[in-house]
Amino acid sequence: MEYEQIVQEELKVWQRKMTKRPSVMNKVSKKVQVKLNSYIPEKMHRAITVAIKQMIRGVLFGAKYTVREPSPIITLAETEAKVEKTIQQYRRAAAAEGGITGAGGILLGFVDFPVLLSIKLKMLFDIATIYGFNVKDYKERLYLLHIFQLAFSSQQHRSKIYQQIIDWDKQKQEMPDDINEFDWRNFQQEYRDYIDLAKLAQLIPGIGAVVGFIANYKLLNGLGKTAMNAFRMRLLTAT
Repeated sequence: MEYEQIVQEELKVWQRKMTKRPSVMNKVSKKVQVKLNSYIPEKMHRAITVAIKQMIRGVLFGAKYTVREPSPIITLAETEAKVEKTIQQYRRAAAAEGGITGAGGILLGFVDFPVLLSIKLKMLFDIATIYGFNVKDYKERLYLLHIFQLAFSSQQHRSKIYQQIIDWDKQKQEMPDDINEFDWRNFQQEYRDYIDLAKLAQLIPGIGAVVGFIANYKLLNGLGKTAMNAFRMRLLTAT
């Protein structure tokens, strides 16, 4: 009970973070990104959207055949000890990958994008399974995409996504059954805008390896913590 009380407090802090109003800096940053995106030709936007959509669909529908069966939850403390260990393993893998591709400069820097995306999604699959959720269920995989957006979006978009996952068991009934109906354009644009600044320096010779190592470590850590709270919200609401 003591552990669950601590978790409840952490969850409340996270929920306030998800729903807080965008700061002045958030608004300015978003306007700058929107302006920069307006300079990118529409054909390129469509091409990037299709590419990311295909990458994510490949992971989402491929990993479901290799993922373990949902784990039974004995205590929340034991479950989250396993989750923390899993996040640590993926953090290390992502950091090592970022260091290697960062050392390779621009060419290997482009390789980093799909590889890191795959690592992030596979980590979400494992975390969901440890919390006892069956990711072979299509709607549970949609939930993973919502968690992904919570971790890698502007504050304005994050607040909208958070509202969509409150009472997920009810809200998922209104979610599209066709993956093509998912808002891929917004998904890819928010994701790119979020990580562009964090990853840009990775392409600079000499410091790319260090930047790639640190950036990937932090990105995986942030995604892991977001996933923990998103699943805590469902578990603690249901009890």
